[in-house]
Amino acid sequence: MANLYRIDGPAEAPVLVMLNSLGAAARMWDPQLPALSARFRVIRIEHRGHGGSLPPAPGPYTIAELAADVLGVLDELGVESFSVCGLSLGGMVAMWLAANRPERVESLVVACSAAELGPASGWQERAAAVRANGTASLGQTLLGRWFTPGFLESSPGLSDAVLGMLEAASAEGYAGCCEAIGAMDLRPDLGRISCPTLLIAGAQDPVTPPAKMLETQQLIPDSAMVVIAHASHLANIERPAAFTDALLNHLAGLPARRGDAVRRAVLGDAHVNRSTGQANAFNSGFVDMITRYAWGEVWTRPGLDRKTRSAITLAVLTALGHHGELELHLRGAIRNGWSEDEIAEMLMHTAVYAGVPAANAAFSVAKRILAEDPAAW
Repeated sequence: MANLYRIDGPAEAPVLVMLNSLGAAARMWDPQLPALSARFRVIRIEHRGHGGSLPPAPGPYTIAELAADVLGVLDELGVESFSVCGLSLGGMVAMWLAANRPERVESLVVACSAAELGPASGWQERAAAVRANGTASLGQTLLGRWFTPGFLESSPGLSDAVLGMLEAASAEGYAGCCEAIGAMDLRPDLGRISCPTLLIAGAQDPVTPPAKMLETQQLIPDSAMVVIAHASHLANIERPAAFTDALLNHLAGLPARRGDAVRRAVLGDAHVNRSTGQANAFNSGFVDMITRYAWGEVWTRPGLDRKTRSAITLAVLTALGHHGELELHLRGAIRNGWSEDEIAEMLMHTAVYAGVPAANAAFSVAKRILAEDPAAW
């Protein structure tokens, strides 16, 4: 089965597989991509007949077959373990993977989906209608289910983009996937899911409302659920910031956890252990704020890479004459890939704008740090 896929993010980063809604394509995840690709190797895989994939085999399909397509792509890419996030049909496939290939799935996010979504007759009728009239015939009906009233009017051009994804899906691929949903009942399998799981519901989703998703969540052992206000079925498009925050908090940890990881990567375990070990009732709030805000939110933003953030930090600390912090961040810059020559160039450049005395003092600090043995950090 020739499923298309797209890859974004660092090759060495943990793999996150993104699976689309029925009738959508990989670009439905564009609102989440900047934040996710800064932290993960994001692999967006199209369903059969979706997103420009080659004409699919005649349906009906099963969820197991759609999951086998995903595993085929990952095997081709040499990906053994991964996290997976799926919305609607994608969530169903994601649940199948976590339940039936638990050794490969590290973390699971199920959005606007369900383990069973009958009656089968309704899906069979939709499949027949699409085979007769094409996917475009469903456009206006689906827009009313995918978004809350008035949302598209406030987002010029979005309805055309969404309908473009739907119309690009082949009738047979869409119909076969409808039949897979109609025949699906994953409920007996959910108890086998062993990875941390988050369910994300849209508060105003008429397709998989929060009550329906709660039924699914209660069958998955290590799971939690978040409901996004003012969102319908395509919650990741309608409320991208809230959706992305929920996704990242589950996959990468809350800001405090993310911040601790980045702080350790930049400043080293020894320094962070000393700092947290010295925290007490007087300064613990400050330490927590720095970890959550500076390291967990600012240093982890996707707009700049870590090496660039080190450069900015060194320049500012040099200009302000904060030599104690400069020592820490020089070591951090070296961990982030800065060479001795690059540090010298940065200090030369800073001298022009912050003054020769500030840069001269920073050169003295840098010479001492560069002479140290990094193994002692």
